[in-house]
Amino acid sequence: MIKDFLKEYFAWYALYFLLVITFLITFFLYHLPFSYFITSLLFTGTITILVSIWQFYLYYQKRQELAANLLLGKDSLLNSPLEKAFLAHYHNLEKEQLQELSYYLEREKNLQNLVKMWSHQMKVPLSAISLMTQTNQLNPQDIDRQLLSLDNYVDTLITYLKFHHHKTDFRFERIHLKEVVVEIVKKYRLLFLHKGIDIEISGDWVLKSDHKWLSFAITQLIDNALKYTKKGGKITIRMANSLVVEDTGIGILKEDIPRLFEEGFTGYNGREYQKATGLGLYMTKRILDDLGLTISITSDLDQGTTVVIKN
Repeated sequence: MIKDFLKEYFAWYALYFLLVITFLITFFLYHLPFSYFITSLLFTGTITILVSIWQFYLYYQKRQELAANLLLGKDSLLNSPLEKAFLAHYHNLEKEQLQELSYYLEREKNLQNLVKMWSHQMKVPLSAISLMTQTNQLNPQDIDRQLLSLDNYVDTLITYLKFHHHKTDFRFERIHLKEVVVEIVKKYRLLFLHKGIDIEISGDWVLKSDHKWLSFAITQLIDNALKYTKKGGKITIRMANSLVVEDTGIGILKEDIPRLFEEGFTGYNGREYQKATGLGLYMTKRILDDLGLTISITSDLDQGTTVVIKN
């Protein structure tokens, strides 16, 4: 510690010794009484030693204060302008680190809850397939529907994890949106047939976007329309410099609409029908924001829901 102290105040001690040498040369050149120099040296040397002892004590106390992390005390010894600037910077860094730690802890908690929720969601189609096997009622169409549900859950989970690790791989290209929509509808054809839901597709929209991520976002919208449209209903998809997905489903409560894009929000319908994960629309909004597109939702209870995507 003494070595560090000397390094800290090296400039002052060097200045003192420089002054001593200067006075010694002056006394020598002008043939002044050397006894006066010795007396002055003893006097200034004594003062220097006493001040050094006091400064070393303060230095030791400051080191102890730093080591004990007692930087929030009102009686802090760190009170010079430079030290106060250091404390302010230290507190800002500490606050940022605490906020970052809180964010990561909250994210870890959300991921744990997500895994628990996903385990429950994926058990439903797995249990259905298991029941079919046990009762020897292996209907290929029923199995395909359950496998489609599993595929959607896994795809959503992987996409969600990519979001939280900032792993997006956008590749913009010219896209005919009708081709994307038709591809998704074909993927869900068994569900359309199973629930007897009519699908009407009209128009087209040519835009520059990322095929994979845009497809994921639209898949979430069509998947929601299918979930909440009862048997015999209808889903209409129109395209003309925008995308409109309209269904004749159960609708959404007015008070739930402003919160639809919040992470983990399921709303009344999601809780009532046990079909929502609270992530689909959240990720859809995130993707569309990154793609430079906007999304809006209007709905009337027991009348249906309309989703509009546009530039």
